[in-house]
Amino acid sequence: MNLFYRNRQLLLLTLVLIVVWGLSAFLTLPRLEDPEIVQRFARITTFLPGATPERVETLVTEKIEDRLFELEEVESLQSTSGTGISVITVELKETVAEVDSVWAKVRSKVDDAVPDLPADASVPEYADSSTQANAIIVGLTWQQDDAPNYAIMGRLAAVLEDRLRAIPGTETVDVFGEPDEEIRVDIAATELSRLGLSAAALAQQIAASDAKVSAGQFRSGSTEFLLEVNSNLSTLEQIRAIPLAAGDRGQVARLGDVAIVTKAAQDPPTDLALVDGHPAIAVAAKVESASRVDLWAVQAREVLEDFRRELPQGMGLSVVLDQSQYVQQRLDGVVSNLILGSLLVIGVSLLILGWKSALLVGLALPLTTLMVFGTMGTLGVPLHQMSVTGIIIALGLLIDNAIIVVDEAQGRLRTGIAPGQAVAETVRHLLVPLGASTLTTVLAFVPIATSPGSVGEFIGTIGLTVILALLSSLALSLTVIVSLVGRLHQWNPIPGGWGWLQDGLSNDTLAQAYRWSLRVVFRRPWLGVGLSLILPVMGFAVFGTLPQQFFPPTNRNQIQIEFELPTQASLAATQTQVSQVRELALQDPDIEEIHWFMGRTAPPFFYNVLDNRRNAQNYAQGIVQLASTDHIRPTIQTLQRDLDAAFPQAQVLVKQLEQGPPFDAPIELRIYGSDIAGLRAWGDRLRAELAQVPDVVHTRATLTETLPKLALTVDEPQARRLGLDNQAIAVQINAALDGRTGGSILDDSRDIPVRVRVPNQDQGNLGAIAALDMVTAGGPMPLDAITQLDLVPDTASISRRNGQRINTVQGFITAGALPSTVLANLQNRLVDQGFELPPGYRIEYGGEADARGSAIGNLLSTVGVLSILMTATLVLSFNSFGLAALIGSVAVLAVGLAALALKLFGSIFGFTAILGTLGLIGLAINDSIVVLAALREDPEARLGYPQAVEAVVFHATRHVIATTVTTIVGFVPLLLDPTGFWPPLAIAIAGGLGGATLLALYYIPAMYRLLSYRENAPAAPRSPLAPHRDQDQPDLASQTLP
Repeated sequence: MNLFYRNRQLLLLTLVLIVVWGLSAFLTLPRLEDPEIVQRFARITTFLPGATPERVETLVTEKIEDRLFELEEVESLQSTSGTGISVITVELKETVAEVDSVWAKVRSKVDDAVPDLPADASVPEYADSSTQANAIIVGLTWQQDDAPNYAIMGRLAAVLEDRLRAIPGTETVDVFGEPDEEIRVDIAATELSRLGLSAAALAQQIAASDAKVSAGQFRSGSTEFLLEVNSNLSTLEQIRAIPLAAGDRGQVARLGDVAIVTKAAQDPPTDLALVDGHPAIAVAAKVESASRVDLWAVQAREVLEDFRRELPQGMGLSVVLDQSQYVQQRLDGVVSNLILGSLLVIGVSLLILGWKSALLVGLALPLTTLMVFGTMGTLGVPLHQMSVTGIIIALGLLIDNAIIVVDEAQGRLRTGIAPGQAVAETVRHLLVPLGASTLTTVLAFVPIATSPGSVGEFIGTIGLTVILALLSSLALSLTVIVSLVGRLHQWNPIPGGWGWLQDGLSNDTLAQAYRWSLRVVFRRPWLGVGLSLILPVMGFAVFGTLPQQFFPPTNRNQIQIEFELPTQASLAATQTQVSQVRELALQDPDIEEIHWFMGRTAPPFFYNVLDNRRNAQNYAQGIVQLASTDHIRPTIQTLQRDLDAAFPQAQVLVKQLEQGPPFDAPIELRIYGSDIAGLRAWGDRLRAELAQVPDVVHTRATLTETLPKLALTVDEPQARRLGLDNQAIAVQINAALDGRTGGSILDDSRDIPVRVRVPNQDQGNLGAIAALDMVTAGGPMPLDAITQLDLVPDTASISRRNGQRINTVQGFITAGALPSTVLANLQNRLVDQGFELPPGYRIEYGGEADARGSAIGNLLSTVGVLSILMTATLVLSFNSFGLAALIGSVAVLAVGLAALALKLFGSIFGFTAILGTLGLIGLAINDSIVVLAALREDPEARLGYPQAVEAVVFHATRHVIATTVTTIVGFVPLLLDPTGFWPPLAIAIAGGLGGATLLALYYIPAMYRLLSYRENAPAAPRSPLAPHRDQDQPDLASQTLP
């Protein structure tokens, strides 16, 4: 048992190995800002040109959903069927950890649905909704006064894309805001009519001139050659020279004579970007998880500087996001907290235990931390705020084992036995109780480490690093630390007059008063039990009044703006409006810059910002860079008021970046039903009630908005006589206005499609549209001759969730307001208003409440099994079900203590507070096991003699007080955390630990006396002041702060 003490070389080599292992791992561990969350969302987009939302729902959405419902791994399907487009969001179950194979099944099911779709539907497009933030986002800006040349910008962006991809460690590089290039064939409707062609027929003729297919092979006995028609289109002149067969007499015309052929950007584009107020193309790069983002960023900055010097005049390069700066700031902050916590723990140990004990206890901190780093490297756990914070949390916990081992070994050495024997006896005596207490504490953190789903992936490394620290501390304390106690026993360089440095501070008056309280309580154990229950019962009484929150927002100098115009707004209108938003916002001195991404969400710049908007010409998202983090909430509130007043036609949401797994809106109510009109009516009523709730700044409902539509009423009898039907008319109009592609040209490595359409000026002219000539069996016929054009309202979109129609009502709240409070106010208002849905409709809650409930359920899903394991550990350790139940009651009472601490400090009962409560349960059990093990060891206290119990508890107080105070001060850095993320956890543990100490010192001994049935036993035949092991050891409870 004392191998490390006897073999000095082994002891030194172990110390060197731990230092080298830990430092090398620390230098090579990947560095991230936040943990990565598994991608459990994907989006399936399918186009059906010209179809109404009802037709899209029936012909496309339902067909694909039916296939996807066959997969048991799918948690939910949320779909939106709009005019000509179907978007289905697939969410996998939280229990699915290996998602790649499941997404392969999803793609396969989507492919299976393709034959069921209409012939004119597009092939469904699959896109991941990745939660991984980009490591760097840069904007290639057009800084000249004329219109941006996206062709030039696109080619430069491609060069930058290739250079960033060449950096070792780069995972993906994506381009945003680049309109697709196309060869545009603009032909007037009159020319098409004169030629007797439709736009689709003209596109077919162009495609027929573009033979990019093999014509077979020439094979002889000795050689083989590839045959190919030499007709690839490669230049605009070749396209202009294409001969067109027109009319019924075999006339031939050149395409360039009847149409204008140009190379241009897609008009209108699907998305655009404004960086620093200039038209831009953004290039965003992600880094592999196993790479160090800080080292990768150094190479990326060099690439950007070289590229910036090569740019032509009138173009610039601006950095939108450099994640490495945030990673470094986050890690610097948590490492500073780690150092501060270590210094506080060592300082308190010096005051309570003396210099030698503090030295040995302090040595356990860096050694344990290095062991954790080494194990993290072995397991592939990166450094980020969660993993390092787990080590900070473990500071006060891991020191317990070292304090108990050092105090126990020094007590035995004071009796005069040999150091080797003292080391062996200490290990043998403490192996079982320390092992049991450490195991129970580990089991308390296992739910955090093993919680499934996105929340578990976010906070799981907290539990993992705490567990690693506790196990490392136990191993170090029973091997290296106890051996060093024996080795350093005779070393004493401190002068004898410095008594408090030798054994710690003491206060006789305080010690006598404390001992008197023990004597009173243990002679009247019911009194001790009653007094001990006061604080936990108070905590349970106030538990229901604690405000609730999922996760607090982050304290980052970035916020976001979501800007949404009415559905019919164009991308050009959106661009004009957001430019005005930028001008207004930059008047605030706390705002440095806003970068806009229109038509879609911005490139992922923070791990929980959802990438859930595409092909939305009325939508824009802005990344707002703040000057500092000092006034985030006031800046958001002021900017929200100003933008609401300046842009009443738009819905503007100024939002702080949130922590934890993402959700669409803080307040969300889902109304299910089959009738669209009924869903819209009830959603409007619910939305009106929500708008009246305090702190709600905006509301949204998926079925509220109607879309203006130009409806063509066809004279079907006349159309039939002309050889047309409704579908044929719709196809011809769509081909003329939206265009039809036919063929393509190769420009370097780009394949640029050729699109035939009528000119832009005709697309926005109702008269020109009405005058479009339809190709009929009897010759050209103007559209208005067989149709009537009317402006009518139409459903903008139809939403479904898991196959049922739904109207989702969302509420967005002011910065700083608690979603739980707002939701409670809404529920009270609905009760007061007598809101009740009729049969056939139902309502459920989503948003923050749903995310919080799901996360808590996942966290507590393993508590039952772990409680059984913890009980088994206690039963086997004490060989008693009764004593195991006694320790179990401490776990229950610790919950009340955590709630009382949160209430007294005015904190919030959020997810981090729940984590703190679980940690407090482990600590409370730990202290109680130490006291209960000491009572069971003493033969007289074992029988319940009050004087013996008093002596044992008094002796054990030094352990308990030292571990309690060091744990509390270890949480000081988290209590002072300016982000607001960690204080609830620290308050729950550090605040509740004071009450848990009272449970260990008063409740456990009093209950033990009651269980032993020795309340009236005569006093033990020994002095009550005598310690139960040796007379030379100083009074343990007296070693406290005055």
